[in-house]
Amino acid sequence: MALLERVGTLLRANINDLIEKAEDPEKLAKQLVLDMENQLLQVKTQVAIAIADQHLLQKKLKEHEEAMNQWNRKAELAVQKQQDDLARAALQRSLSNQQLVAGFAQQLEDQTAETETLRNAFANLQQKLYETRSTCEMLIAQHRRARTMGKADAARTIAASHQRSTTLDRLRSTIQRKEAANAASHMVLEAESLDDRLSALDRDDQIERLLEDLKSRQPRLT
Repeated sequence: MALLERVGTLLRANINDLIEKAEDPEKLAKQLVLDMENQLLQVKTQVAIAIADQHLLQKKLKEHEEAMNQWNRKAELAVQKQQDDLARAALQRSLSNQQLVAGFAQQLEDQTAETETLRNAFANLQQKLYETRSTCEMLIAQHRRARTMGKADAARTIAASHQRSTTLDRLRSTIQRKEAANAASHMVLEAESLDDRLSALDRDDQIERLLEDLKSRQPRLT
């Protein structure tokens, strides 16, 4: 995702080096934190969208499950009334909804995984933003002391604070892994499969078997 790529760019930046070379270190540090806050807000928006999509898929899945059950009941009623044609038509609708149920169930599973990935990415980024704020505050303080202590002291202070930037490197790796997982979760296959083509050949036989099964379970007329 382009969003996570932008986040990664921020994380790959060497904060120590940027602040050291900046004409106004405090201004640059504040801008860096602001940029990360904006990216966090965008990730939060993507999490909300993913959750909304997940709820929509859950609703669609439930609708088709209910429709499948309703058509099964109508088929049973048609058999009771000895209306085989109506029973066949009802069973046809039931099978169609059954296929839709399977499709939406798979999409819901994929969407649930994507939502969880985004949730984790948001939580990790939120924590790293907190760490970045603290790091910037420390670097600004160190920069102020360095200006008063001379070049030698400034170099030692920056070298010591450089170790703290490893937290940003870990965040970069986390975001890159989440980016790969999120991209993979979007690969939803929509092409018609060979199984779908072959199932069409024996659909009539399947419906006939379902019809006979319904008949066999009805009380015999005396």
